[in-house]
Amino acid sequence: MRKNILMLFVVGAIATSGCKTVSSQSSTTGKMEKGWVSLFDGKTLSGWHSYGQTTASPMWKVEDGAIHLDPTVKSTASAGLSNDLVTDKEYGNYHLKLDWKISPKGNSGIIFYVHEDPAKYKQSYYTGLEMQVLDNEGHADGKITKHRAGDLYDLVKSSTEPVKSVGQWNTAEIISNNGTLQLFMNGVKVVETHLWDDNWKQMVANSKFKAWGDFGTFKTGKIALQNHGDDVWFKNIMIKQL
Repeated sequence: MRKNILMLFVVGAIATSGCKTVSSQSSTTGKMEKGWVSLFDGKTLSGWHSYGQTTASPMWKVEDGAIHLDPTVKSTASAGLSNDLVTDKEYGNYHLKLDWKISPKGNSGIIFYVHEDPAKYKQSYYTGLEMQVLDNEGHADGKITKHRAGDLYDLVKSSTEPVKSVGQWNTAEIISNNGTLQLFMNGVKVVETHLWDDNWKQMVANSKFKAWGDFGTFKTGKIALQNHGDDVWFKNIMIKQL
């Protein structure tokens, strides 16, 4: 009997140890997946700054592991600048992935291929493309084609709308590789187009950006989180260069 009890104890210990090992390996693998780099540490705004400035505006806070735009905070940004939060680094071909949550009647965006030159371009969207972040039902832009959540703003309408209800987290992905651009919402591809060719130039010419000669022309640039004056949250921001 004592021998059997000992054997059961050893087997149980091995099984328990094995479970812990598997859990640790899964966690480590998730964090260290090849090629992915975190752009947000969940605690600070290290690696980010407000457009045209050296630091982040106090409007941008880190709360509960997410970046929160708090429009009630008074900003000391330079006159005319949007206070969008932008990465310190530029990126070219990449896969960007992040989670976002918008407030009721809220509007924001994920802007990419931003050329930061505030003397020439006072807003990040003078050069960068935008994946719309929006309360489709509560904001007036929800009634405008190509202005709804997941759209390539004012350029390409989403093929479908898997966006979740306001206040819930959505996962957005932007994959740009050698001119082919794909946008995903909650795992579903909603936009695919090609950048910088004649068709692209025609799309821009037919959009609200037609008067901005350098819009959508840069093949590398910074990534921006838009300050549109509404509460919005972002987390789990990561990128893989292709």
